[in-house]
Amino acid sequence: MEDMWSSTRVAVNRRSFVKNGLSAAGLATAGLLTTSEIVSADDGPDDRSGRLTRGDAAMLRFAAAAEILETDFWVQYNELAGVQDDEVPGGSGNPAYAAVLEAFDDDMAQYIHDNTDDEFTHQNFLNAYLESKGAEPVNLEPFRTLKGSSASGSSGKPRLTNLMELTLDTSWYTRYRSARHNPDLDPQFTFPQAVPTLAVGKHTAIPRTDADTTNANFLQAIANTAAFHFATIEQGGSSLYPAMAQRANSVEVLRILISIGPTETMHFQTWSDLAGDATPVTAVDPKTGVSVTFPDLNSAPFGGPLFQTNLIMPEPCPFLSRKLPRCSVIRPTETRGIAMNVVNFLTAMGLFIGQPPAFFRLMIQLAQEADAARRSS
Repeated sequence: MEDMWSSTRVAVNRRSFVKNGLSAAGLATAGLLTTSEIVSADDGPDDRSGRLTRGDAAMLRFAAAAEILETDFWVQYNELAGVQDDEVPGGSGNPAYAAVLEAFDDDMAQYIHDNTDDEFTHQNFLNAYLESKGAEPVNLEPFRTLKGSSASGSSGKPRLTNLMELTLDTSWYTRYRSARHNPDLDPQFTFPQAVPTLAVGKHTAIPRTDADTTNANFLQAIANTAAFHFATIEQGGSSLYPAMAQRANSVEVLRILISIGPTETMHFQTWSDLAGDATPVTAVDPKTGVSVTFPDLNSAPFGGPLFQTNLIMPEPCPFLSRKLPRCSVIRPTETRGIAMNVVNFLTAMGLFIGQPPAFFRLMIQLAQEADAARRSS
């Protein structure tokens, strides 16, 4: 088949695909783009002309999409429990929910605000940089159709992400405290969950309505779910950027990836520390009947090095080879399939419940392009 990237007609469709998610879904459905055709061998660095290689552009587009989604759910948190100002406008705050989160830390509202503001800057910078290089930015607005919280403080505007049916993998908590295992070297090892019941059923991290704020135990469970979700998300960004950076051709693209990535890690460390302050509680969701238990992580049967709440620095672990000394590192940073792993991770979390098949086809397409990127020798 003729290289589709050489066709002007398809190039026009390609621009529509990224700028208009619905067009992308149509192309994928029609079978016009296959994995091998989405990204052929990279053109190699083109710093002299200022153009991006296909692979570099694909990775930045995937990062932009991830940041747009991240911004969307952080806005939801900020509307209910953060600081609303000119930087992050929108909601008016939910006093009951905000008060429970503030018990984690007096600066919780400011932290939520600043994390939200950071994600706005990431999405805006990445899209602007793509456009400055003549590459297509990412627009997910056609999929902003989900209903969010109707509790007091929410703006009520349509969302891209769903924070009310989450299933959370909290194994990051023990992964970063493990001295023996690194998922890059032990991909089949199962790290224990910090909150096993969050990995079962669907849990809300925000009050769905004001009725969710009337039961103190359940409201505490909602706030605890949010606290663990904060860190669950940010640890993903901590791995995504260094994993993609290993494939960058342009020194400038490399600089972007290794400059944004550490801010995600700064977020992660903040939230991983605060998650350990979650009040032990058992609550049943009055709407779904799903039960959740947040344990005292410092007491039996938890406790010890894998659960101790003040062990927030990454424990040195095997890195690259078990023949080398242990090293404190971000984990994982394996680059193969990183973008698709992120899509699978976010999907399994329930963050996209309610999105149509076209949305998933678009995200898979963006991930395939990013994962097909290759660094030129």
